[in-house]
Amino acid sequence: MGERPDITVVGAGIIGCAVAYEFGRRGARVQVLDCRGVGCGATQASAGVLAPFIEADRPGPLRALGVGSLELYDEFVADVVADSGDEVPYERSGTLEVATDEGSLNRLKRAWQGLADAGVDCRMLGRAEVCEAEPHLGSGVRGALLVPSQGFVGPVALTAALCRAGVRHGVSFLSPRTVRRLSAGDAGIEIETSEGTTTSDTVVLAAGSWAGRLEVDGEAPLPVRPVRGQLLRLIWSGAPLVRVVWSPRCYVVPWRDGSVLVGATVEQVGFDERATVSGVTTLLDAVRDLLPATRDAGFDQVRVGLRPGTPDDLPALGWSRTVPNLVHATGHYRSGILLAPITARLVADLVLDGREDPLLEAVAPGRFNGS
Repeated sequence: MGERPDITVVGAGIIGCAVAYEFGRRGARVQVLDCRGVGCGATQASAGVLAPFIEADRPGPLRALGVGSLELYDEFVADVVADSGDEVPYERSGTLEVATDEGSLNRLKRAWQGLADAGVDCRMLGRAEVCEAEPHLGSGVRGALLVPSQGFVGPVALTAALCRAGVRHGVSFLSPRTVRRLSAGDAGIEIETSEGTTTSDTVVLAAGSWAGRLEVDGEAPLPVRPVRGQLLRLIWSGAPLVRVVWSPRCYVVPWRDGSVLVGATVEQVGFDERATVSGVTTLLDAVRDLLPATRDAGFDQVRVGLRPGTPDDLPALGWSRTVPNLVHATGHYRSGILLAPITARLVADLVLDGREDPLLEAVAPGRFNGS
């Protein structure tokens, strides 16, 4: 096997760190550049829900990626924990997606039938069964879809562990280091940063919502837009929730330290990262209706992140059509945590082994503006 390339990953969120770790453990020379630091963008405002059958409510490329990534998660977390020495909160205790009216109940029944026909382990619960499965739910719940294989992971802890594990495999993390421009040069891709210009054989652009703002010579910007999400952390005072609870208005993730995460708003406000009264009250009203016991919960904090969306709500993964040796890995929107393992594997296979998985066809960056 020939000499491994020098690889630069732009972006140190969950996707950038997962990609860098995978490159590092396969023997590549890797540096990660970020304008803030590890996990300081959308990652820190994620609840870490691993639920491909909720995020993608029908078969298609996003569900295929999500299901494939969830299948990798046990091994992925075990490897990261072993290589980093860190603890990473991770549970596959299931999700309970609830219906609060006739319309949402009928939608869940259709989803249940589709999943059951596809061989997915799931159950449709009536009102009495829902109350038994999760006694804290309010009286307005009509039924629920239980998917035992889904769960959640701690995004901040996982990203920090990926960084530490990457470093142990020789990955270097440089921040704050703002990347301003990428251009093809005779010796590789030239990377203009706030600290000067460097060159790399291959660049993976994993800058999340900022990917479309970075200037790339010879390529139209990807249509990646920031979507603000506000997330609450409450201190739960009652008996713990059993699993992730998801409703049409909010979702709730239970942590073993007695807190719950409540998310998340979906706001088209550009690069505005402020927490707002409207966002907080919207989530508080929703969670009080869903789980009345949260009225006595303590309010701990609000987190805000800008999730990278695309026009078709699919990520952009794969080679640039116009810039040699540039790979895009962005646009994961609300599924960045879920899709981290499969993104890392697909990108590393593509760059190091020249293997282009069929899953990449539907999410190729070239579907936008011929880039």
